[in-house]
Amino acid sequence: MKLADITISGVILAIIMIIIIPLPTWMLDTLLIMNITCSIFILLATLTIRQTLELSVLPTLLLIMTLFRLALNLSSTKLILGNGGNAGHVIATFGNFVIKGNLVVGIVVFIIIVAIQFIVITKGAERVSEVAARFTLDAMPGKQMAIDADLNTGAIDEATARKRRMDIQREADFYGAMDGASKFIKGDAIISIIITLVNIIGGLVVGVLINKMAITDAINVYTLATVGDGLVSQIPALLISTSTGIIVTRSDSGTSFGTELKQELLGNPNTIMLCGYVLMILGLVPGFPKLQIYALATVLVLLGMREQKKKKKQEEVPPPPAAQAEQAAEEKRKPENVLNLLQVEPMELEFGYGLIPMVDKSLGGDLLDRIVMIRRQCAIDLGIVVPSIRLRDNVRLNTNEYVLKIQGEEVAKGEVMPDHFLAINSEGVEETISGIETVEPTFGLPALWITKKQREKAEMLGYTTIDPPSVVTTHLIEVIKSHAYELMDRQQVQMLVENLSKQQPMLVEEVIPKLYSYGDLQKILTSLLRESVPVKNLAVILETMADNSQLGRNMDEMLERVRQGLSRVITARFLAGDDSNVAALDTELEKMIIEHTRKTENGRVTILEPSDMKRLLVNTKDMLDKASLTGKKLVILTSPMVRPCFRRLIEQAMPEVVVLSYSEVEQSYEIRITGMIGLERKAS
Repeated sequence: MKLADITISGVILAIIMIIIIPLPTWMLDTLLIMNITCSIFILLATLTIRQTLELSVLPTLLLIMTLFRLALNLSSTKLILGNGGNAGHVIATFGNFVIKGNLVVGIVVFIIIVAIQFIVITKGAERVSEVAARFTLDAMPGKQMAIDADLNTGAIDEATARKRRMDIQREADFYGAMDGASKFIKGDAIISIIITLVNIIGGLVVGVLINKMAITDAINVYTLATVGDGLVSQIPALLISTSTGIIVTRSDSGTSFGTELKQELLGNPNTIMLCGYVLMILGLVPGFPKLQIYALATVLVLLGMREQKKKKKQEEVPPPPAAQAEQAAEEKRKPENVLNLLQVEPMELEFGYGLIPMVDKSLGGDLLDRIVMIRRQCAIDLGIVVPSIRLRDNVRLNTNEYVLKIQGEEVAKGEVMPDHFLAINSEGVEETISGIETVEPTFGLPALWITKKQREKAEMLGYTTIDPPSVVTTHLIEVIKSHAYELMDRQQVQMLVENLSKQQPMLVEEVIPKLYSYGDLQKILTSLLRESVPVKNLAVILETMADNSQLGRNMDEMLERVRQGLSRVITARFLAGDDSNVAALDTELEKMIIEHTRKTENGRVTILEPSDMKRLLVNTKDMLDKASLTGKKLVILTSPMVRPCFRRLIEQAMPEVVVLSYSEVEQSYEIRITGMIGLERKAS
């Protein structure tokens, strides 16, 4: 057991012993003074705490103090009846000095104190505790749901949520316990009356029958000592009951009672000054003591003027950071801020708590810096401004799991081991190494998680090793590339156009919004990004749209013209180098696609027979598999009229296939076609 637990146990046992063992008068004086001191201390503690849970031991403390007072009452009764009315200096002082030896005054004061404690304070505190306990229990489900909501949105972590749940439970237990503790105080008031009556009657019996005193002398000695004893016990009891009333009627404001009282009562200087002026008018009434009234009125007016000057100075000085934080917290509590919960983040990266060291700079994480580089890379590569990526931990995920979201919806997920390296057998190494089998999250390649000690050996054997942050950032880059069109909203289109207007204002003024709206341009840009065509050269796109303004709002035709205007970009991106297999569509297939294409209000629609569609997809898939075996991407060439139609036909099944028209290939580029795609399998 700890020292504090041993001490408390000893104190309670000592109180029990006081009931049994007779005390000398000097010991009783000491304990009575300790009783008064403890009562004052508890009262001051209730005034200085900021939250009720800071004094959660009060209900149990009230029980101990009540038991202590009753033990002292019993000891004083023994001395009064058995020691000729002499129960020590403290009781004698209360009997002689406080009530001036007047029994009637003492009895009246005693009855009034008991009535105040029993009827006013204790009864009210009991009712407040009962209502507070009931409302706290009724509000518990709502508070629990609010904590769960904050936890799910990432506003708090698991430890904070656990603490808040515990505080809610403690608060309910506290008010329930205070309801019961109030009954202790009520019982204490009742027993004090009984003890007083017993002492008076017993004193008269002992004095008259045993000590052979005159009845007047017995009344004077024993009644005076009894009333003094009652006052000694009831004044600390009144302090304790007042403390109970204060703590159950206070709200959790985060400040002490004195600070809160000053802020709320003295916070309005005009009210203080108005009160002083009213008091001055009251002083004009004949018969009132003018000196006291005008003195108090002057103090109020001067205090109000002082607070008014102080308030003006505070308004001129910016609030401290703590006050700014409090103001921000108060703003969040307003009902209008619920609208903030309706906002959807453009991009989010959620991760389990095991990946926090990868994000936290204080723990050596550099993921934030890598994301900055990703945004730069996407701006250079695709010509888009990737919105801020919100990073947050999610306790619902596995320890090492992460999830990528776009517009609030999950688009990809993966799992990494922070203290390992990902080893990929990209060169067909025959010798194996030990590790944890997994799948590379970006491209779905079989891989192994190996320890840091195995990294050098794996690289010597020919494995490609990747650290966990690089795995996450590579996955993030590919997700951004494949979903870039979803990030191209009207706000970003406007931002790109405004940036271009700084270099080419006449071009922008001619096209936007005279010929086309931001929505029209957005359709073009999203269509280009959907097929991984960079939109960095926005000037060429706008110039092409201006040159082909005769097409009007036909965005499908306009898209093909824009792609032809970006032929140099498209050729360099999809055909340059030796990493692509180029196939062409069979002439008969192109003819059939044109014949089965119809123009509708929503654009061109191609409808093939199910058998023809199946053969087309099978032949295209065969060509894609051949390209994949050699580690190359498949590029299919067709005529400008067929390109958008064929792209829509295979887009759902094979979105990674690049479909270009002959007009999109730069004239100086020499095309090497390695295969043909038709309804029947044809290959060169």
